[in-house]
Amino acid sequence: MKPIFRGGLPRLSFLLLVILALGLLVSDYRGDSVRPVRSALSVLLTPIQWLVDIPTNIADDISMVLLERTVLIKDNNQLRSTSIILERKVQQMIVLRAENVRLRELLNASEKIDDKVLLTELIGVNPDPFQHQVILDKGSEDGVFVGQPVLDAGGIMGQVVEVSLYTNRTMLVTDGRHAIPVEVVRNGMRAIALGNGSHGELDVTHVPDNADIREGDVLVTSALGGRFPYGYPLAKVVYVQRDPSRKFMLVRAVPLARLNNSRYVLMVGEKPQQKNTDKASLQSPGALGEGL
Repeated sequence: MKPIFRGGLPRLSFLLLVILALGLLVSDYRGDSVRPVRSALSVLLTPIQWLVDIPTNIADDISMVLLERTVLIKDNNQLRSTSIILERKVQQMIVLRAENVRLRELLNASEKIDDKVLLTELIGVNPDPFQHQVILDKGSEDGVFVGQPVLDAGGIMGQVVEVSLYTNRTMLVTDGRHAIPVEVVRNGMRAIALGNGSHGELDVTHVPDNADIREGDVLVTSALGGRFPYGYPLAKVVYVQRDPSRKFMLVRAVPLARLNNSRYVLMVGEKPQQKNTDKASLQSPGALGEGL
């Protein structure tokens, strides 16, 4: 191992530097004679310190930028999620408000009906384009029966054609197999409204060429078929054409019920057997005596 300082001049220089350092320490501690020198050295060393700090400052800036970018990305994702949640809640509020309006309309409609009504919800639609049918969430357990009229706040929607324990299948008035005896509110003229398989349109048949019917007339149920009670609104006449070569006029009407929009509907009436039983109980002497 070689010594740091070999003999001679190097060792003497080292001793002189040590003595000078000690002297500077003592003089700095005892008085202010070294302060000007320190100030001058500080001025000279400032650029060197600045150059030495450049890599550290750059590394700190890069780290801060990366950290801020990560924080910004996280905050942005959180704000986006919050925005989507709030938009979904707003959409739900719109749906709830619309349902509230429809339920209020149904409530007002049910107040105008003297028969027993049952509120039900649409839970399915028949995918067959040639059968206009919907599935409702009330069945025989709730007193639903085949032939029971179904309507919304606007008017007649159709009638029940199939009943299970907890659901039923309702045929809409636009179905090609559906027919309702109707009359014109304005003058009492009678006709039959047939579904033609087209959504939003009915054919009014058996209208003589000289009949008094015009666009804008409102059609209501006439109760002649024994299925629908009297006076329920059904449709509004939108097209009337007279053809001298035909015995009957070509008349078309649009349903007043919102067939494609209504979610909550009313089922009207009671089972015929139940009605007959109630009438018999009222007419029997025993029941009359008990009532007295």
